[in-house]
Amino acid sequence: MAQLIAVAIITVLAVISPGADFAMTVRNSYLYGRTAGVLAAVGIALGVLVHVTYTMLGVGLLVSRSPMLFTAMKLIGAAYLVYIGYRTFVTKSQVDVDLSSDAGLSKAGALRTGFLTNALNPKTMLFVLSTYTQVVSAETPVLQQVGYGLFMSFAHLVWFGLAAVLFSQESLRARLLRRQTVLNKVIGTVLVGLGMVLALTPSAA
Repeated sequence: MAQLIAVAIITVLAVISPGADFAMTVRNSYLYGRTAGVLAAVGIALGVLVHVTYTMLGVGLLVSRSPMLFTAMKLIGAAYLVYIGYRTFVTKSQVDVDLSSDAGLSKAGALRTGFLTNALNPKTMLFVLSTYTQVVSAETPVLQQVGYGLFMSFAHLVWFGLAAVLFSQESLRARLLRRQTVLNKVIGTVLVGLGMVLALTPSAA
């Protein structure tokens, strides 16, 4: 149960932390409408599954064949959580959204922008890797690992789909951005704390 709670907390905090996925979703919503924003969110969720797939394969090999290397990757993952937590805490800028004029965007194009933004995003790669190195052990069932990945993807879909709907309303967008500094402090503090705790927690045998 503690493992599931850790995955849920890390995933939710990482998802709502501002980044390229967030900026792309808002951009599509403003320039091309709500449908384009939601399709970008779907693409982002699919991109997460790409990271989950290769991470599951690689981490599984580390667990079964090189426990020392796996431990090293676990510590790197925990350090990354501390790093992104610190960066989130100290950031003072708002998310920059490119509102320059573009040609019309097809549904396939909107889906593609979301997918490529996430699949090529090193932040997501490191997030997925760091999370899996905290929760996967030799005894972790494959279906449970798949469940973690599906949850990560679903969390991205829900959050960015919600952003696409809400951020099409300019007044609400302005209010949320004014509170972004406080939100960053809270997210950053929790991520740093989780990273430190996980780094000090022995891996399951």
